Amino acid sequence: MAVPKKRVSKQRKRKRWTHYKAELVVTQACPRCGDPRRPHRVCPTCGYYRDTAVLETEQA
Repeated sequence: MAVPKKRVSKQRKRKRWTHYKAELVVTQACPRCGDPRRPHRVCPTCGYYRDTAVLETEQA
C-alpha cells in the first residue's frame, strides 16, 4: 500500500495550488448602449442581443 514516508509541509502543499485561480471576467462594450456586458449574452442594461429586444427593461 502506498503511504507517504514524510508529512507534506503546508508550503509544499500550497505550491501545488498556485495555478488554481479564478479567471477574470471578460467584458465588452454593448454596441447599442455602450455599457459593459459579457460577450454572447443579453445586455442587462438595454435588454438587447444582436439588435433584437430580448428583455423588457425599465427606463429610469
